[in-house]
Amino acid sequence: MEKRVVFYEEICKSCGLCVQVCPTNVIFLADSLNGKGYRPATVLHQENCISCAKCAQVCPDSVIAVYRPVKVLQTV
Repeated sequence: MEKRVVFYEEICKSCGLCVQVCPTNVIFLADSLNGKGYRPATVLHQENCISCAKCAQVCPDSVIAVYRPVKVLQTV
């Protein structure tokens, strides 16, 4: 499965804004620490992400990339 949300965990500062705005509640702060001593945001169930990009819009440090799955059109 393709990732829909990618967090650049090494530069995340654990502000938690992305956790608060996620409508599907798939973002959480990890139990581990990054190199700067912060608990980076991460996604538990990528398949439940709806690629709304609210997390990326609210992130003050631009550490989130959101990808939308490619839709395959069926011809009749």
